[in-house]
Amino acid sequence: MLPQLTGERCDRLRDAFENTGYHADGVLALLGQGTQAALGRGEPEPVRRATRDAGALGTLVRLFLLGDTEPESAVRAALVPLDIDDAVSAGLLVPANGGLRAGLDVRPYGDDDGSWWVVSDLDSEVRGGPVPAEHVLGIGQASLSLVRATARRPVGTLLDLGTGCGVQALHATRHAGRVTATDVSERALTLAAATFRLNRLDVELVRGEWFDPVRGRRFDQVVCNPPFVVGPARVDYVYRDSGLGGDDASALVVRQLPSFLNEGGHGQLLASWLHVDGQDWGERVASWVPEGVDAWFVQRDVADPALYVGTWLRDAGVDPRSPEGAAKTAAWLDWFAEHDVEGVGFGFVTLRRTGGAAGEVLCEDLRHAFDDPLGAETAAWLDRVSWLREHPGDGDLLAARFAVPPTVVLEQVSGPAEDGWSPLVRRLHRMDGPGWQQEVDELAAALLAGCRGALPLGDLVGLLAVAHDQPVDALAAAAASVVRDLVRHGMLVPAEWLGDTPASGSVSGPAGAPAEGAR
Repeated sequence: MLPQLTGERCDRLRDAFENTGYHADGVLALLGQGTQAALGRGEPEPVRRATRDAGALGTLVRLFLLGDTEPESAVRAALVPLDIDDAVSAGLLVPANGGLRAGLDVRPYGDDDGSWWVVSDLDSEVRGGPVPAEHVLGIGQASLSLVRATARRPVGTLLDLGTGCGVQALHATRHAGRVTATDVSERALTLAAATFRLNRLDVELVRGEWFDPVRGRRFDQVVCNPPFVVGPARVDYVYRDSGLGGDDASALVVRQLPSFLNEGGHGQLLASWLHVDGQDWGERVASWVPEGVDAWFVQRDVADPALYVGTWLRDAGVDPRSPEGAAKTAAWLDWFAEHDVEGVGFGFVTLRRTGGAAGEVLCEDLRHAFDDPLGAETAAWLDRVSWLREHPGDGDLLAARFAVPPTVVLEQVSGPAEDGWSPLVRRLHRMDGPGWQQEVDELAAALLAGCRGALPLGDLVGLLAVAHDQPVDALAAAAASVVRDLVRHGMLVPAEWLGDTPASGSVSGPAGAPAEGAR
């Protein structure tokens, strides 16, 4: 049965939340950082202690965030002006053991600009068993990682493909003039509609499979957290399984998304890809990209098949030691073995429609830890690729003036030598964004030392050639190749970009549009 969270019921529920302070700031103020962290780790007892004497707010925290059964009188008082019978009829509450417990997960969630409420299904821990096939996932690590990897520059129209409970669309309303959200699941759209009504947001909702609901339309931006789990072609759980075999779901989105973008429009998605014996993963995913599209694949993790299967079984609340879990594990691992799968890659994909120009396709391994949101780097990467496309020849680069951003440092490792210390490794290191590192030789380090925006690159190369007795033409060709890669990674930028914004991950692009700052 679908929840019956009508507009009027959502409005009354919002009033109750506002009256009790059940929002992101209110819950944090009640719990404090330490207990909030315990809540995130799934440790309920510190939360119960902190909310024991917290009145109506404490009741709502235990009810919705812990899944506890609360006395009907306390719940009734906490939800005024929403009637308890209406809440039960809507599926929001369920009678249990003489009291009431949550029938849905409704939790505060916010960003730097404010607080929202998100409506989803109860997870397996609260349910006490496996989730149903139509389960609508709440705010998970995957959805949060996509939030952080999405560019946030202002756009006119944005499509959230496979919205689920609506998390990506919520963030999209901060920077998009009009947001359209789709899903194949009627239950997902019902809960997303409740999420948007609770937050008084106008989001267009359309039901359908993949891109079918928006055929013939184009958008300035598309975000997508698809059912990217790889393996046999089946659908055990709608939120994660596509019914397509292997990594065909991710391939489908990469191939089709660009045709739903306006010229110059871009999209971000989560994706998984197979690591197959004898194949290069980068070549595999690059083959999915249509012509006239910039594509940046960032691999954040590679999972062993056994670990991958166990993780997704537990995610759905299935014990791998149970008969059901053992059978599913065997079938999954058999499929991996039959297809020579050595691992499963996971990461982010950025796509941009170039307007007919040849696209740049870059596949990178980024498995080290870093703190900055990738969304800022995504926007800056698109700028840098555009600039390089506008300066295609070595002569274009040699005529340009470059500067090393202040967030880039040169690290040098030296070993003992007869006359002191001898350099062994010279490495550029970006201290911001994804923390890129790149080794350089002595000549490259000397060239970069001169990149302060005063002289064109060609003049610096000429001076370097004289100082080191090198042929200038050969040195210029080598320098252009190195510079192109450094620009691509934000370790060297056109000097004019640093006029007002010195951070390499937050520069202004060639058109002057500022880069953005950070299921």
